[in-house]
Amino acid sequence: MFPRTISFGMSLFAPLPLRSVTLRNRIGVSPMCQYSSVDGFANDWHVVHLGQFAVGGAGLVLTEATAVVPEGRISPHDLGLWKDEHVEMLLRIGRFVRAQGAVWGSQLAHAGRKASTARPWEGGGPVEVSAGGWTPVVGPSALPFDTGFQTPDALDDAGIARVIGGFRDAAKRAIAAEMQIVEVHAAHGYLLHEFMSPLSNKRTDRYGGSFENRVRLVREVVAAVRSVWPENLPVSVRITGTDWHPDGWTPEEAASLAGVLAEDGADLFDISSGGILPRLPIPLGPGYQVHLAEQVKRHARVTTASVGLITTPQQADTIIRSGQADMVFIARELLRDPHFPLRAARDLKQEIGWPKQYERARY
Repeated sequence: MFPRTISFGMSLFAPLPLRSVTLRNRIGVSPMCQYSSVDGFANDWHVVHLGQFAVGGAGLVLTEATAVVPEGRISPHDLGLWKDEHVEMLLRIGRFVRAQGAVWGSQLAHAGRKASTARPWEGGGPVEVSAGGWTPVVGPSALPFDTGFQTPDALDDAGIARVIGGFRDAAKRAIAAEMQIVEVHAAHGYLLHEFMSPLSNKRTDRYGGSFENRVRLVREVVAAVRSVWPENLPVSVRITGTDWHPDGWTPEEAASLAGVLAEDGADLFDISSGGILPRLPIPLGPGYQVHLAEQVKRHARVTTASVGLITTPQQADTIIRSGQADMVFIARELLRDPHFPLRAARDLKQEIGWPKQYERARY
């Protein structure tokens, strides 16, 4: 009923259909943690932070990583969707985002063994319970992320069921917040990625060992989300393209997983990398992850988004026109210039609707 969208030769400003939703262009706002919530609630900071990107012309606006259970937060200040009361402010933000012509959604997440840490400007390390942190944190195996981090409790069947239920229930709340897309976070060394990677998953049960076992949890989460998410609305998954470690998750596994998840009902694959272990050598540079999105797209024949140091209109447009990815997610450059899409359209001589309030600055 909803065929896969696999495009080649399109421009950055070509619409992108995903099930019944059509992005007005191929620029998405990458989830960016703001560490500015109290008890998971969005507030005025989020209204302005997310609303500015819709005004600036982005095709898709996603919230930051949004915890599906309180113990799944990265920090005590993360956004959440683990209770019904979280919906009201997200609904307000979404109505503004949609009114500006952008598609509205959230990235649903569980931090796993990297939970209960401080905000970056407060050091980023583990947070004591007395300072707002919590214990235990959980993971696939009792392996801490780094020296000084908590040793996680290895999830048992009941704990795994709680995780799956948390994602499912958060997706229901995303519907109440009038979201048009949700993204399942399975990258950056957080819980679902921890199960996928042999570097962090040493289990010997049906969730460990073989590729099929290690991806079981992310498949169960996507299935749970898809079971409550409207059939006509898309589901995205952020997956890691590589662990950047010879014994870790590989680009070939990423492509295989995307193919499987597409059959499970996922529509868009947001390809990132790294985060499973600290201090791994990563070849940072402009577009350093684009080849990972390209490999997943070509081998799995799925719709992909590329991320990572995409900073100029020409660079973003080339990624789309060359068929390396179907869209780009931009983070830091949008923090520097929330109106990047408007500027990109002008630089690339593409027509794009401007807010009437800003028309005077168009030329």
